[in-house]
Amino acid sequence: MPSTTRIRTRRGSLARQLLILQLVVLFVLVAAGLTFAYLDSVRATEDRARDQVTAVAEAVADAPGVLAALSTSEPSRTLQPFAQSVRADTDVDFVTIMDPNGIRFTHPNPELIGQPFIGNIGEAQRGGKVVETYAGSLGPSERAVVPVLGTGGQVVALVSVGITVEAIDAELRERLWPLIGVAVAVLVVGGIGSYLVSARLRRQTRGIAPEELSNLFEYHEAVLHSMREGLLLVGGDGRVVLCNDGARALLGVDGDPVGRELSALDIPEDLVAAFTSGEERTDEIHLTEARVLVVSTAPVRSRGEAMGTVVILRDHTELQALTGELTTVRGLAEALRSQAHEAANRLHTVVSLVEIGRPEQAVEFATEELALAQELTDRVVGAVAEPVLAALLLGKAAEASERGVEFTITPDTVMEDSGTGVPPRDLVTILGNLIDNGIDAAVGNVADGGRPGVEVTVRSGADELLLRVADTGPGVDDVEDVFRRGWSTKPEDGHGLGLALVGQAVRRHSGTIDVGRDQGAVFTVRLPLKASQTPQPPREPTR
Repeated sequence: MPSTTRIRTRRGSLARQLLILQLVVLFVLVAAGLTFAYLDSVRATEDRARDQVTAVAEAVADAPGVLAALSTSEPSRTLQPFAQSVRADTDVDFVTIMDPNGIRFTHPNPELIGQPFIGNIGEAQRGGKVVETYAGSLGPSERAVVPVLGTGGQVVALVSVGITVEAIDAELRERLWPLIGVAVAVLVVGGIGSYLVSARLRRQTRGIAPEELSNLFEYHEAVLHSMREGLLLVGGDGRVVLCNDGARALLGVDGDPVGRELSALDIPEDLVAAFTSGEERTDEIHLTEARVLVVSTAPVRSRGEAMGTVVILRDHTELQALTGELTTVRGLAEALRSQAHEAANRLHTVVSLVEIGRPEQAVEFATEELALAQELTDRVVGAVAEPVLAALLLGKAAEASERGVEFTITPDTVMEDSGTGVPPRDLVTILGNLIDNGIDAAVGNVADGGRPGVEVTVRSGADELLLRVADTGPGVDDVEDVFRRGWSTKPEDGHGLGLALVGQAVRRHSGTIDVGRDQGAVFTVRLPLKASQTPQPPREPTR
């Protein structure tokens, strides 16, 4: 933070720098415009003065009374009042009539009458016209000199009309004040507009300096794209405002989704609803086609206004799979604990039979229980080559026995090659959840003194692996939603994820799952294999 403070003190915020830059640019533009306008006014004023003096001089030279006065013995007596009258009427500074040699007949200063004209008259003496800026007896002036032609076309006199530069400057100053007023108005309006723009920019950038803004953007980009978790910002209109690489990978979105509506992306509807609900959510489990996601959302507000929803996504797929395996191991441990308890009871029974003098019955009782347990183990291990799947079946058989459910492995169960291309973890997820669901359904639907039961088939063929679980439960009516997250026949919270994980795992391996009905529900999963399997002949069912 100390470096940030120094930046602000030395250079100011971005809004302040922009305001100064705008004011400088505005001042330069107004100054340039005023200069060009002034130069144009100078040119226009000088041109107008030259046109005026030329027109007045030509009009005086063509006046009939001028020739008549020139033929008299004292031309000044007639021409001086005439010249003064013209000067007053036309708003020029002098009207000088002279003979062809430049001796004045008229002048605003009568004392100069009879003296030579100061200026260039050579071209006018030859019948031409002279227009120039020249410093005469009245000071610098714009003047025109034209000839007065006699009846034979000869030059009999000259007429000079002029406007002093001082008069031209006075007119120019009159034109300049409106220009200055316009320039000041432009500066004031432009300054106010620049200040308003700067104030708005200062609010939006929170008064930070350009270097800080650049650093914030770089840090934002670095943090955003280095996060393994998915970060998503959804606007109030349901469009994606921000999405990092982690979110695109976790959601399986191709391309940049920024600016697109969530409904246009290929993500589940329940995720779209969670992202746009505007409610705060913490560590909710959601499923996509290939992942288990932990979703947390929080509404975003800035200065009291709702900006949208920020979404944090974490990949829970591996953890969920490990949790499923842990649950399976825990179930197996519970089953082994139960079996150990039963074995202790049977051992006490055998010892008691020996103590009361019935060793034959003791041997018969012990060997019968041992044979049943060994038969099940041999059957499963001999039929299923995948050790993880075989352990799962043994554990589920023990769990079913403890809960009073008849667990049957069909005689056509055979899986000799464990190299199916389907990870054992996914097999545990699919078969373990289907068996758990079947046991729960069977236990909850005991009627007419019947015994609940679950029947399992595992069979690998030439190109597919078949997993079939049937139960004696009530069956499934809502087939379309059975693999949706949250669907469950149990009223307690925390259920409804197992079958959703089954559906996800099946889709991940391009398999199919069918839900039918026999005595209860029948779930049939078919997964394509990467290795050929050789089926074994059917065997007698083991219970």
